[in-house]
Amino acid sequence: MNIPVIYEDDWILVVDKPSGLLTVPTPKNEERTLTSILNLYPCHRLDRETSGLIIYAKSKSTQQKLADQFRQRVVKKSYIAFVQGVPLRLEGEIKNKIEGLSACTRYKVIAKMNDFAIVKVNPLTGRTNQIRIHFKQIGHPVLGESKFAFRRDSIVKAKRLCLHAERLEFVHPLTGKQLYLESPLPKDLEEFLNKHK
Repeated sequence: MNIPVIYEDDWILVVDKPSGLLTVPTPKNEERTLTSILNLYPCHRLDRETSGLIIYAKSKSTQQKLADQFRQRVVKKSYIAFVQGVPLRLEGEIKNKIEGLSACTRYKVIAKMNDFAIVKVNPLTGRTNQIRIHFKQIGHPVLGESKFAFRRDSIVKAKRLCLHAERLEFVHPLTGKQLYLESPLPKDLEEFLNKHK
């Protein structure tokens, strides 16, 4: 499987995860995951269906340092999502709690298509499935969503969840250098857009 490397040094590896691959096993104990392929320490997760940037550490201590940055919310993450319809407010924050915990997602509509919108999303907290849940709650589920919305209810049909982790900004845990990493929209999402122009 082709897993593009976006950044690598002696301590960390940042790859561009393809959609359809788990980061770590679920309780079903799947053998084939991104973590089992790379044999490194994951510093955060992306849903199976979500593509894009993910950081791995080459040692447990580096993993711990990066996990602390995620906990302190100093890692800046940007996603591109294709959502059903166009939100009334073209930019704003969604602050609905998730499982009783505070959660905040900032978003900005960057393009309006036929029956869907392309949205730049910055989760300010890191709740599980946060982006997917928040956009479902405001009535604009991510295209291809099948866990939090009925796929059949969507006017625009997508083969997979249209969510891509496109940008990461964080401080290197050992060198202290600020890193800005980006991943272009994957080919399947580009083709999807071309088809719906």
